[in-house]
Amino acid sequence: MKAVFSVEGMRCQKCVDKIEKFVGEIDGVEYIGVDLEHKKVEVEFSTPASQATIKEAILDSGFEVLDSSN
Repeated sequence: MKAVFSVEGMRCQKCVDKIEKFVGEIDGVEYIGVDLEHKKVEVEFSTPASQATIKEAILDSGFEVLDSSN
C-alpha cells in the first residue's frame, strides 16, 4: 500500500531525518520519501502498518499532518 501525507512544519534535513526515524520504526514500513519543497511524505507499507499509525508517528515527531491520500 502507499499513502501520501501533506505535512506542515518541515524546513530542513533535520526535519526529514526526524520523520524518517519515527516512521521508520513502524513494522511494515518499506519506503519513506520526504519532499521538503512540496511538504509531502510518501510511505509504502504493508500490514501491520496503517495510514493511522504512520500519521500518528508523524504527529509524534512534532509535525502537523494536514491531509493524506492513497
